[in-house]
Amino acid sequence: MIKVKKRRVLLLPGDGIGPEVIAEVKKVINWFNDKKSLDFEIDEDLVGGISFDKHGTPLTDEVFYKALESAVIMLGAVGGPKWDGVEFSKKPERALLKLRKELKLFANLRPAICFEQLVNASTLKPEIVSGLDILIVRELTGGVYFGEPRGIKPIENGERKGVNTHTYTSSEIIRVARVAFDLAKKRSNRVISCEKSNVMEAGQLWKEEVQSLHDKDYKDVELSHMLADNCAMQLVRNPKQFDVILTDNLFGDMLSDEASMLTGSLGLLPSASLGAKNKDGEMRAMYEPIHGSAPDIAGKGVANPIASILSFAMALRYSLDLDKEAEALEKAVQEALNDGLRTKDIMSDKMKEVSTSQMGDAIISKLQ
Repeated sequence: MIKVKKRRVLLLPGDGIGPEVIAEVKKVINWFNDKKSLDFEIDEDLVGGISFDKHGTPLTDEVFYKALESAVIMLGAVGGPKWDGVEFSKKPERALLKLRKELKLFANLRPAICFEQLVNASTLKPEIVSGLDILIVRELTGGVYFGEPRGIKPIENGERKGVNTHTYTSSEIIRVARVAFDLAKKRSNRVISCEKSNVMEAGQLWKEEVQSLHDKDYKDVELSHMLADNCAMQLVRNPKQFDVILTDNLFGDMLSDEASMLTGSLGLLPSASLGAKNKDGEMRAMYEPIHGSAPDIAGKGVANPIASILSFAMALRYSLDLDKEAEALEKAVQEALNDGLRTKDIMSDKMKEVSTSQMGDAIISKLQ
């Protein structure tokens, strides 16, 4: 069995703006090594479209085994129009799905926090989003993205049929629900579980298993259920009613992107994908900004590195048990914003526009 190396950080910049934002994370890691003697072992390799261009596959076996040995994987972004014509099994995004599935990263944590300094960057009224702090817990290795049977096949009359199967087992639901309940205890102690139990049997099972786990082990946590389409509406109507949102792979993908835009920019929000701890307490995990590869701005030095840097703060907290360092990094981001520094995506009147690297340098200067 391949052992996790406790201080190994694997950087997978990927495509588009991925290399630019991960470069700023690398600077932060080096600062912690130089100034705090934290001895992180950094490795870096290819993933996604750039890996396909060089190796003919979006994820080589060598990189996959590096991931197996790493306590923290920092991913930039994968994909872009350049690879639209690539065979489905070799598309850049397949690397991401393989890492999630094979590393058993079943719980995806996506915070949606509206920074006080950026309230006016949201498209919603300030009073709707001010103070917003939501955590979405998304199941990541089941559901319609992985269910079988799947595929496209010819049928009669010259037509074709596309099939994807939405499937969940009790154990898959229970393990991610347990993560949501445990995290809620450290927050406002409220969980809203979202599914489509009114029209989907898998949604009915989801609702029943979450309720059963709550009644058995988490009676002290407030639990309510909401249909996923209603949740989407409520997120733009009254988002501050939510604390922890628990949901499946498909709905979590959609709801977390919607929640992210309440905050003003996809460039601000991190995510963590966590696996189960083994008997030694070791856990594999991957951290990434929730924005895409944004090929239209790649190479221009205007990408926002905050989401990637905050993703590393999540890594410090969840994978490396360095809560104090995580808080320091999060505070440094806030202080850089307090100074009026803004990348292009969050720029507003009377603020100072800075490049990707300038924002990274400013955050590091606040760590001093």
